[in-house]
Amino acid sequence: MLRYTCKRILTGILSLFVLVTAAFFLTRMMPGSPFQTGNVTESVLESMEEEYGLNDPPVRQYQTYLGNLLKGDLGVSFKKPGVSVSEVIGRAWPATASLGALAILAAVVVGTCLGIWQASTKNRAVKGGIFFGTILGTGIPNFVIALLLMLCFGVKLKLLPIAGLKSAANYVLPVISLAVYPASVIARLMQNTFREEMSRDYVVLAKAKGLKWRRTAVTHILKNAWIPVLNYIGPAAAFLMTGSFVVESVFTIPGLGREFVNSIANRDYTLILGLTIFMGVTVIVINLLTDLLCACLDPRVRRAYR
Repeated sequence: MLRYTCKRILTGILSLFVLVTAAFFLTRMMPGSPFQTGNVTESVLESMEEEYGLNDPPVRQYQTYLGNLLKGDLGVSFKKPGVSVSEVIGRAWPATASLGALAILAAVVVGTCLGIWQASTKNRAVKGGIFFGTILGTGIPNFVIALLLMLCFGVKLKLLPIAGLKSAANYVLPVISLAVYPASVIARLMQNTFREEMSRDYVVLAKAKGLKWRRTAVTHILKNAWIPVLNYIGPAAAFLMTGSFVVESVFTIPGLGREFVNSIANRDYTLILGLTIFMGVTVIVINLLTDLLCACLDPRVRRAYR
């Protein structure tokens, strides 16, 4: 188990290094300058770029940035004078974290229940309905779902608020928008694995012993069937991070997603890099935790690294 943990940590560190390197040089390839506006003269533009080191060769800029990063310094926003990237992240991450946590919780609960229902029911209408629903859920982009929910429940029916996160009601529409896709994927995963587990010998033995179906399903089948779902939590977290970019903009939520979109529009290099690193670390940590939890639940993983 220790060997497996060390390997996963090293893989995460390597992934983060590649992410930082790729993001740094991609931002430097963006056309224009972060200080380039209609009111800035050429001389002022050159002096500002000189002050922030943007006139240095890209490799030297990279070395400087990496050195500061190792000290925990993410730099200062180019478009928000005097405001550090850490301050921007500190203000924005609670909104994104709360949305993401609620969305993944809703996706896991709804997806698991739908998958079990589809696998265990004999009603063809229910099976077909869930199957069709999951196809739609994985096929419709979350920004389309967000706009449809906003128009229906916010603009037409006026049942729910459509901007900000001032109350619990504000969370409903953005959480649903983010949760639909992962819930659909989880439902399909659970349906397949649950159906496979139902045909295992231990389930037949449990039935022969007279164990109630609910106890067999919860105690035995669900534990094994949920391992593929647990493996999906990491990719789901990455999806929610990227999905929040558009959803937060649609519902005007002051989170990391909206900050990221604005930073790209403003060519704010340091903020783009800081947000990329923060979200990358978050996804890597979630992947690491889910991998370790899977290793605890699945003896085959532990045996492979003995």
